[in-house]
Amino acid sequence: MAQSHHRKKHKEHLRQFQHRQENNTSVPKRKAAVIFAVVGTVIGLAVSYFSSDANLVWIAAGAVAGGVAGYLFGRNIDKGLTK
Repeated sequence: MAQSHHRKKHKEHLRQFQHRQENNTSVPKRKAAVIFAVVGTVIGLAVSYFSSDANLVWIAAGAVAGGVAGYLFGRNIDKGLTK
């Protein structure tokens, strides 16, 4: 025969689990701006390396330009997600 005092603990545990699931929202943990800035930097490095024959000044400029462009693009995406 089932013992009711065990069932009471089980119901309380289920309520806590359901409450935890209700509070869980699908908000991204990382900002898109940071991810796109890193990707833009890598792409900027690659493009500037191949186009400048390994000149360090142009590689650095390409990396900075790619990072800024990626950051601005990611920031626009973040703004679109919050609306």
